[in-house]
Amino acid sequence: MLSKKQARAFFLGGTVVTFLIFIGLTVYSLSAAQDQSHEENLTESVVRGKHLWEKNNCMGCHTIMGEGGYYAPELTKVIERRGEGYVKAALMSPVPWQPNGRKMVAYKMSKEEAEDMVEFFKWIGNIDLNGFETVVSPLAKDKINN
Repeated sequence: MLSKKQARAFFLGGTVVTFLIFIGLTVYSLSAAQDQSHEENLTESVVRGKHLWEKNNCMGCHTIMGEGGYYAPELTKVIERRGEGYVKAALMSPVPWQPNGRKMVAYKMSKEEAEDMVEFFKWIGNIDLNGFETVVSPLAKDKINN
């Protein structure tokens, strides 16, 4: 059993060690060497694509890196899975698009807007996720693989 003095020393020592570890990990995670977003690859086209993503509320139905709605497919690696042509065709479609019974709004994007979205998806797809697979439901995996 610890005396009152030993318990206080143990508590204060543990608090200081934990605080120092926290500060060290914070500095480490904020260092430039840990930036895996490839900010140097950001182009005006990627930024315009991000603005289109937000303006059209794509996140209401789709997810990117596990964030967003789960109604429609995960789009982090959509260019790898489907290719540029498929994505552009879906975005430029003049009629509502209904893959697998789920209705996607007809955005009727121009060729330039669709290309900006593709550039945004490419940039997102190249972010280093440290081996983490994006969240895709088992049903969606079956549809992707078929």
